[in-house]
Amino acid sequence: MRAVRITRFGGPDVLTVAEAPPSRARDGEVLVRVVASALNPVDDKTREGAIGAGSPPLPTILGWELAGVVVDSRDEALPVGERVFGMSHQLGTGRGTWADLVAMPVGSLAVAPSAVSLVEAATLPLPGLTALQTLDWLDVRAGERLLVAGAAGAVGGLAVQLARARGVRVDALVSRPAQTEAATDLGAERVTTDPADLPAGAYDAVFDTFGAFAVEAVADGGRYASVATQAGPVPDLSRRSVRTTVNQVREDGPGLAELAKAVDAGQVRARVEAQYGLRDVRAAHEHFRRGRLSGKIALMF
Repeated sequence: MRAVRITRFGGPDVLTVAEAPPSRARDGEVLVRVVASALNPVDDKTREGAIGAGSPPLPTILGWELAGVVVDSRDEALPVGERVFGMSHQLGTGRGTWADLVAMPVGSLAVAPSAVSLVEAATLPLPGLTALQTLDWLDVRAGERLLVAGAAGAVGGLAVQLARARGVRVDALVSRPAQTEAATDLGAERVTTDPADLPAGAYDAVFDTFGAFAVEAVADGGRYASVATQAGPVPDLSRRSVRTTVNQVREDGPGLAELAKAVDAGQVRARVEAQYGLRDVRAAHEHFRRGRLSGKIALMF
């Protein structure tokens, strides 16, 4: 079985494609033949050793996302031959997805959306679950106003689309003018690059993907959620009765099923910037590090 692993931390040169012990499905798991995965910021940070105390023991197989076909299963809901997609919390479980075969807990998978390819589906689980779980915490409802900071990114772009599907009015804060069109195309009504342009107290909720801390934009009694763990906690807004959180994604099969339903309904679309074969995994990481991406970078097996 081929797998992408690291035996030391560093740049893309530390990535190796090597033979690994074959995965086997245990009780409560299914074995997935991986068709594709994708790169995420956490993969870049893990490879570099930038996670700190949370870094996994080496050697380790990288990767959080996958899409593929079930090849061994005792679960009637995910039988052999089913197209699936899923997310593994690699830092917490040590279960990387960048391998030909991955044994995944049933509760970390769902039937893949039928409206897109497995390559596209592989780019959705981590940012999609991050967006979905955070929107659920924010409890944004039809007619409410939501600000998404970082709306052109992978998480922010999906948050805009999922919120719009719920009937929420969405505005966007992006980091550069070139992203304005993308955020508008995803469904944002008003887009700005300058936090000073945001109307004070206008939003029932703020979804912050990069540590913008646009705290003046949230209304008294509102909600403010950040997923930018590296930026630290959200300032204390309790004096304004604003609830705050820093949300971290978790494995969530039902959430993936909800995401697949939204994709098949045409409410959410995958954005893929580039596709790389397994032998070009280092080039894929170099592409990711250059930044200014318009979509995810997919890794094909």
